[in-house]
Amino acid sequence: MVTLAQSALGDLEMESLQIPCPSCLSSNRVPSARLGEGPKCGRCKSRLLGEHPVALDDRTFQPYVENADLPVVVDFWAAWCGPCRMMAPQFEATARAQTGRVLFAKLDTEAAPGVASRYGIRSIPTLILFRDGRETARQSGALSRAQIESWLVANSRAA
Repeated sequence: MVTLAQSALGDLEMESLQIPCPSCLSSNRVPSARLGEGPKCGRCKSRLLGEHPVALDDRTFQPYVENADLPVVVDFWAAWCGPCRMMAPQFEATARAQTGRVLFAKLDTEAAPGVASRYGIRSIPTLILFRDGRETARQSGALSRAQIESWLVANSRAA
């Protein structure tokens, strides 16, 4: 059986990975063997791989998603959405469990209508998996942690 770590990283057995800083958006090269050691940004010293999803907006979305060697899964949501609020702790728990394997981010569609429009977000919550800055998979509707992880495994192999 393929684990999420194996399928999400795929062939990323490189010497180092490019990880965008969630605070200043600087690109950081991190040795793949040191991902579990809590790497920090060389510029602003913020943690690169937090246990919480990164909040993105119209300005930060593209640089964050495009400058990551790891897969990035983005939760498109809104504060008024009941299913979004129901899924939030599940998404958060998945982010904690997968730190260093997949980057997790959230984008409030009300606060970032440009990105939501560009990706044709018609229902929320919607998860989109990005690799090399390109969308590789999409799933709409509230999911449990197990469903999110299964979706990531299934779609990371195909990416």
